[in-house]
Amino acid sequence: MSRRKKPLFTGVEITDMGAKAKAVGHAPDGRVIFAPYLAPGDIADIQITKKRKAYYEGKAVAVHKFSGLRTEPVCRHFGICGGCKLQHLQYQAQLQFKEKEVINNLVRLGKLKLPEKIDPIMSSPEIYHYRNKMEFSFSARRWLSPEEIQSGKTIDNPEGLGFHIAGMWDKVLDIEQCHLQTDPSNQIRQTVKDFARKHNISFFDPRHKTGLLRTLMIRNTSIGEWMVVLQVYQDDRHAIENILEHLKQRFPQIVSLQYIVNEKDNDSFYDQEVILYHGRPYIEEKWEGLTYRISAKSFFQTNSQQALRMYQKVRQFANIQPHETVYDLYTGTGSIAQFIARDARKVVGVEAVADAIKDARKNAQLNNINNVEFVVGDMRKVFTKDFIDKYGKADVVITDPPRDGMHAKVVENLLYLAPERIVYVSCNSATQARDLALMQQDYEIVKMQPVDMFPHTHHVENIVLLQRKTPI
Repeated sequence: MSRRKKPLFTGVEITDMGAKAKAVGHAPDGRVIFAPYLAPGDIADIQITKKRKAYYEGKAVAVHKFSGLRTEPVCRHFGICGGCKLQHLQYQAQLQFKEKEVINNLVRLGKLKLPEKIDPIMSSPEIYHYRNKMEFSFSARRWLSPEEIQSGKTIDNPEGLGFHIAGMWDKVLDIEQCHLQTDPSNQIRQTVKDFARKHNISFFDPRHKTGLLRTLMIRNTSIGEWMVVLQVYQDDRHAIENILEHLKQRFPQIVSLQYIVNEKDNDSFYDQEVILYHGRPYIEEKWEGLTYRISAKSFFQTNSQQALRMYQKVRQFANIQPHETVYDLYTGTGSIAQFIARDARKVVGVEAVADAIKDARKNAQLNNINNVEFVVGDMRKVFTKDFIDKYGKADVVITDPPRDGMHAKVVENLLYLAPERIVYVSCNSATQARDLALMQQDYEIVKMQPVDMFPHTHHVENIVLLQRKTPI
């Protein structure tokens, strides 16, 4: 029995933007249609690809009228790569829809009362070349365009170095130019690819577990330091060192040149040894007189300029006084903890990743910060009443959890701690809304600041200041 053919809806008007950068329209039966790469004001024919009880998902096969909110994407890979799904929208329109999403999540999902005045979303100083970290994958079989497939011609260069195509775990889109990281990022990536092809150094084939080159990570900082980390499948020292030496000679900006031999099925290298080939095992970022050393495994906000502005806003919201103790939950490498330490009597940072805490302690020592203490452990298990008894009552708590938000036990102990102020930084306003709803009996939202850390994507951060309603 053949599957029932999915409908094609013609002349659909796009009225809004929904979650994950999908445009919103309506089918004749009233159901919502979600489709990517469209803009409010477009009128399009949409081929349905998924049919659900409450909605459809589809893709545009023709656009009859283009929205005035559109702009010409700068990237030739737009629509295929999938990394910058809002690049066809004017930046001010992107900001408007992101701000609206944050407010809707807090009001509709959390049923929260927001301040009468909300500061407009903080735009990114740069909307291209803003990332300080890029990770590219090698593949022995790159993604082929429909034109290449239909031509029937032999593919001279079947390998690729770029980003994985959605739904094709063993193929990558071979990137010619990426607009997310400043130069010489593109030149470094292209040099590695050209050198490997010229010297017959094999690209990894994840399906057959063959080949050498797996991933290429490129990091940089605002003071002009660059790190390159090459991940390989086998310890072919001759080929590895030939590539790295070529990069060393070609790019003097690279102050940290490293590699990882990873024989596992997946590319995760956080349990693997990082081997230094040239320079230092870290690069440095400098903010307001503080120095942060960033290693290959370090977490650091990937939009440096905007992260500094976000931290400044966190500090402003926290309004820390010299006599106050601060808890920094989900501290990561302690970047926020150290940023606000000069204002506090004591800061206690908590983080589950042991390597991140090692970095935090090293950076605190480097910056001569003596009033910060870092604790390793799962937040749900570590942040308990015993923890509070040991480290003392906090006047202010800064919490910056992962996308899943805070565990209910963490919220429960946060309410037991009853700090005067809580600054909640979130990369997912839906889970933030859920957590804030659990605290609304004891705390009120007095300030809120959405922040755009990732232009042209659906991601948006949000900072909320909570004030305790009644003294304990």
